[in-house]
Amino acid sequence: MTHIAVLGSTNMDLVAYVEKAPQRGETVTGREFRTIPGGKGANQAIAAARAGATVSMLGAVGNDAFGTRLRSTLEHSGVDTDSLRTVEGPSGTAHIVVDDEGGNAIVVIPGANGTVDHLTPGDEGVIASADALLLQLEIPLDGVLAGAEAARRHGVRTVLTPAPARMLPPELLAATDLLVPNEYEAATLTGRTDPLDAATALLDRVPEVVITLGAAGCLYVLRGAEPLVVPAPQVTAVDSTGAGDTFVGALVVALAEERPVREALTWAAAAASISVEREGASASMPYRPEIEARYTA
Repeated sequence: MTHIAVLGSTNMDLVAYVEKAPQRGETVTGREFRTIPGGKGANQAIAAARAGATVSMLGAVGNDAFGTRLRSTLEHSGVDTDSLRTVEGPSGTAHIVVDDEGGNAIVVIPGANGTVDHLTPGDEGVIASADALLLQLEIPLDGVLAGAEAARRHGVRTVLTPAPARMLPPELLAATDLLVPNEYEAATLTGRTDPLDAATALLDRVPEVVITLGAAGCLYVLRGAEPLVVPAPQVTAVDSTGAGDTFVGALVVALAEERPVREALTWAAAAASISVEREGASASMPYRPEIEARYTA
């Protein structure tokens, strides 16, 4: 079975559902509040596990009630948490407002994730045993770089989601095999708002790029090859939180299974389309039979 390692964040998502998100200085009345386990690292780990991979989670939770629930949620989804540290203090949290059109705004407070600025004994062995390493930017950059360089030493494919968006050091990009930004993140990295222009610019720094385009699908570029646009299934979005992480988790599983790129992208888009039809991040992520049913429908 495909083995995926994920080095990244675990957060408790504190989600408020509203008709319309408040503007600065405005107070609105919401219709529902939920606490949902999330974090980009945990989300991608759960997405990959539900898509059919063996997954190992590397990172940290706090010694609070949120930490206990986060670990339990990962394990319930089939994710190995032996390399997930427990540290003193609070777990990470994400404060999310979701409007009735499915859009969201998010404030992340790192908590325990802020301690993941290095690899601990055993982490490199887990990475070395994997078919791919998934990375994001909700832990300190030093930790992300340490993971990427460990993967490079052992010939493990490194997939980086550059979120939250920020400029990246050349050494991290040099250790990245596949970069998966959304349109906003790609524009932040390149200063170019057109996705194809941004993707072309990114190929100067990494060999392979997928830019996610929301309801429009995704754009794939590879050095020396023609760009490829893959549409997304047309669905009614309820909550887009976690859709990008669902896409990445499913995509890496498909690629590790050596599916052709177009098929892998289409399969991942099917997974993401299911997630936006449901509320929550990790709670919305589909299992492999659901993805296959949507993919073959």
